[in-house]
Amino acid sequence: MNRTLPIVLAVALFMENMDSTVISTALPAIADDIGTSPVALKLALTAYLVSLAIFIPISGWMADRYGAKPVFRIAIAVFMVGSIACAVSDSLAAFVGSRFLQGMGGAMMSPVARLVLVRATPRNQLVSAMAWLTIPALVGPMVGPPVGGFITTYVSWHWIFIINVPIGLVGILVSGIVLPKIETRETRPMDWLGFLLAAVAASGLVFGLSVISLPALPPIIGIVTTLVGIAAGFAYVRHARRAQHPILDISLFRGAAFRTSIFGGALFRIRTGAVPSLLPLMFQLIFGMSPFQSGMLTFVSAIGAFTMKFLATTTLRAAGFRTVTVATAIGGGLMIGANALFTVDTPSAVIVATLLASGFLRSLFFTSTNAMVFAEVADNEASQATAIAAACQQISVALGVACAGGLLEMVGALSGNGLDHFAFIVAFVVASATAVLSAALFFTLPADVGQSMSGHSGRGRRRGDGPAEMQE
Repeated sequence: MNRTLPIVLAVALFMENMDSTVISTALPAIADDIGTSPVALKLALTAYLVSLAIFIPISGWMADRYGAKPVFRIAIAVFMVGSIACAVSDSLAAFVGSRFLQGMGGAMMSPVARLVLVRATPRNQLVSAMAWLTIPALVGPMVGPPVGGFITTYVSWHWIFIINVPIGLVGILVSGIVLPKIETRETRPMDWLGFLLAAVAASGLVFGLSVISLPALPPIIGIVTTLVGIAAGFAYVRHARRAQHPILDISLFRGAAFRTSIFGGALFRIRTGAVPSLLPLMFQLIFGMSPFQSGMLTFVSAIGAFTMKFLATTTLRAAGFRTVTVATAIGGGLMIGANALFTVDTPSAVIVATLLASGFLRSLFFTSTNAMVFAEVADNEASQATAIAAACQQISVALGVACAGGLLEMVGALSGNGLDHFAFIVAFVVASATAVLSAALFFTLPADVGQSMSGHSGRGRRRGDGPAEMQE
């Protein structure tokens, strides 16, 4: 396998994933500088997520129409321009608009990078390649807060965005050399009605859930927007069943591997969206740690995620997709539950060991499900699969953040003690149960699912299990 290709794609995605969280610690400084409040500035976080939700569905069509390689390079350029615009923003409106522009680039980078990897990598080498592409999504959110805090404290918040420029320039240059030329494909006619409905559905859900979890606007706005998104989602499903060329082909959900990867992964990812917001809050508000101390502890998960890269292929070859996804869903869920046992007196070594194991299991789970999405997908359907998977991931993460914030407030209100340790315990237990529940979906899969990618023989499958249908 050409290891350079996934590494180049992973570096670009690391820039995107880190940037999406790096500004969280810089919000007070940015707000003070441009003359607004940190609460109002949280609209910038929401604007980025909304932009992703709107433009991810069209990413597959764009890659087929204009070529995956040029679209990926243009996406990096758009992300860079948005970064520069953020750095020079001098008002709330300008900053929110700049983050929206950044999101347009980010919306193309992630799904198109995955599409490039799928089309340029043989199926039997896809698991190893996907392991590299999974790491940025896990490491970025862990690295972002401490890096953002360091830059804001010792340099200037502007450099949080300016630093993306040299990284982006190198990404454009190297990807032009390393990425293979992938021919454009005959595209379906653009489904404008489907694009509108999908955009309203995804952005409505992401915006609504974000507003509910971030008190930048009255909660009623978030509730109404979420309901609009749900209604638009039902309208899109009805439209897609009738349209000849829907922008997102929901017929892919007929495949058991694809359907289970999306729904099971989303259920597990809901808790992934919750934990990065719960753990630092508990460390700082309940245990009295500084932001830097908290960031250094949560960063341990990234080490576990990176370690997984070297074992993913061997593990899947030995046990297969079904066994690995079931085991990591249960194990990863239990590790989340272990966070509820942390107290101010818990030794740092115990916390580090727990977070290290959690990062490893979480990373192995996502590497497996991200690869299994393509187990039954034909090559000409890969662009559709990447767009659907990316859109569902954004919605599930937003749902996880909203659920975490809602649980904390609800438990605090019912107990009358506000945001205390007990509220975090309940939130972690619920997140743990949600993650473990996803294992039931993966257990229904045949033992030999995705064997052309994992290399697992599938021996010992249950009576009645048939061979997975593979389309190379």
